[in-house]
Amino acid sequence: MQTKNSQLIRIWLLTGIFLVLLMVIIGGITRLTQSGLSMVHWKPLHFLPPLNEVQWQEEFAAYQTSPEFQHFNAHFTLSDFKSIYFWEYLHRLIGRIMGLVFFIPFVYFYVTKKIENRRLLGQLLLIFAWGGLQGFLGWYMVKSGLVDNPHVSHYRLAIHLITAFTMVSYMYGVTLELQHPKATSQPNKHSKWPIFLYFIILFQIVYGAFTAGLKAGYLYSTYPLMQNAFFPSDAVQAFRSSGVLSFFENHATVQFTHRWLGFIVLGLVLGMYIQLKNKATSAHFKQAFLTVVILITLQFTLGVLTLLLHVPIVLAVLHQLVAALLLLAVVRVWYWGRLEIR
Repeated sequence: MQTKNSQLIRIWLLTGIFLVLLMVIIGGITRLTQSGLSMVHWKPLHFLPPLNEVQWQEEFAAYQTSPEFQHFNAHFTLSDFKSIYFWEYLHRLIGRIMGLVFFIPFVYFYVTKKIENRRLLGQLLLIFAWGGLQGFLGWYMVKSGLVDNPHVSHYRLAIHLITAFTMVSYMYGVTLELQHPKATSQPNKHSKWPIFLYFIILFQIVYGAFTAGLKAGYLYSTYPLMQNAFFPSDAVQAFRSSGVLSFFENHATVQFTHRWLGFIVLGLVLGMYIQLKNKATSAHFKQAFLTVVILITLQFTLGVLTLLLHVPIVLAVLHQLVAALLLLAVVRVWYWGRLEIR
């Protein structure tokens, strides 16, 4: 049975999950508005934006030394700079607020001995370390666009995104354990399928990050064919010149992989649901899997529409958000598939 202490900790973690999802949304907007390289210094303890004209001029002067300004935005005025600075500042600010939202209640729960066992303490410490790593990786990603080439590394973007998604997945798993203690549970043979599904969706999200980082989504705004072909000539030429590496660094082959891997994932989810819905004994498991079916269908539809409409910001951000919600839904399927709660 869920105790009062575990209920408080669960609410606290759910608040953290909400903030991570908000970070996903704002991070997507930051990337799509080309705002991510507007802050050229990493100041983890800095919360306030420029407050007067002198401070704004200092920030703008620092930005003017960056490759992005020198190569693309040399025409920018201070007003133009403020418009891109806003999203990156907001993104970093929420990250720092997340740190406080986690650290202060954690200290309170620890001092007042509301963390009832060592396993939970270890889980919370891991989440805290994970969040710190995520903040560092965010700067590590930005830093790749501040030296010579004014574009962030799509590899670093993928690492940053996947770290956030796996962290929020783990946090959600902990909240499920707190909500439904394991004392009255028994194993369920269907627990392996969600694990497989989780990692293949995660792999697809990696390719989504590659597509975003390389801006490959702006090419071939048709579906299902690319250049009136299943495998476009650009991808053929890239594969001939670069081999397997083209599937990680060429715009055409990366988009090709992302779009068809999405189709495969959709088929796998539907196939698994058809196979398991009549075999599984848990109503919770079936309902959780139905949520995954709904979300993967929505995700696939958003992906196609984002492509056809040439990456509008609203659809692109929704596509990224639903990817995170889809992973959380799979975590729920895994939990109910692993345990039969009486």
